Amino acid sequence: MVRCSNNLTGILNIVTFLLSIPILGGGIWLSNRASTDCEKFLEKPIIAIGVFLLVVSLAGFIGACFRVSWLLWVYLCVMFLLIVLLFCFTIFAFVVTNKGAGEVVSERGYKEYKLGDYSNWLQKRVNGDKNWRKIKSCLIDSNVCKSLVDGGEEDMKKFYSRHLSPIQSGCCKPPTECNFTYVSPTNWTKTNNLTANANGDCETWTNESLCFDCQSCKAGVLQNLKRDWKKVAVVNIIFLIFLVIVYSVGCCAFRNNREDNSYSGWKSHA
Repeated sequence: MVRCSNNLTGILNIVTFLLSIPILGGGIWLSNRASTDCEKFLEKPIIAIGVFLLVVSLAGFIGACFRVSWLLWVYLCVMFLLIVLLFCFTIFAFVVTNKGAGEVVSERGYKEYKLGDYSNWLQKRVNGDKNWRKIKSCLIDSNVCKSLVDGGEEDMKKFYSRHLSPIQSGCCKPPTECNFTYVSPTNWTKTNNLTANANGDCETWTNESLCFDCQSCKAGVLQNLKRDWKKVAVVNIIFLIFLVIVYSVGCCAFRNNREDNSYSGWKSHA
């Protein structure tokens, strides 16, 4: 008789199997419809996750419900490795996102960000020309700066009081210390009296390409990344607890399989 833990393991893996189908389908759909670098970047990880969940859930279901001990053993090994990797990634996410925060600007509703405030590991991810070209392409495709002017022109006082996202603050306008003259949210007149110690982003800014090649833009991306990784880390903790429970139930099912197989072997020799 199949024990309760075997049934529970089978049910949990059927649920995982059903979840893997829309994930895999979404990845395949994206691979056929992708037109931007951002979409192409996502398609392979999504397909890989979908295939992984599908294969592992099938192994767990067959191993538990049909008492195939070796398949259940493989399933438990994969689950153990997944738990270890997820635990390590969660710790890593908290460590690399521990540094960095926005600086409050006097009489402004938004904050500004500096690349040097973030961890060295994160800085290296955006400082490479190849990586930054892909990130910049995604930012441009998302029209993150166009959204600032969609509502029409607004006066300087109203713009300064706006709450901007880290990316909008870093990529769509020059740093406050540049002292440029405001014309519109994405149009500023440069001054000719920049000092030798002025922020390098002041020279990088143009009204055509905005500040997408500025250090402040990279810092804004990292601030967004930091916020998202914090959320992912919290979700990972909840998921880890779920995985440990599933793994424990799977271990009970594996023990049941071995006991049933031993009993069947003993009975056949009796």
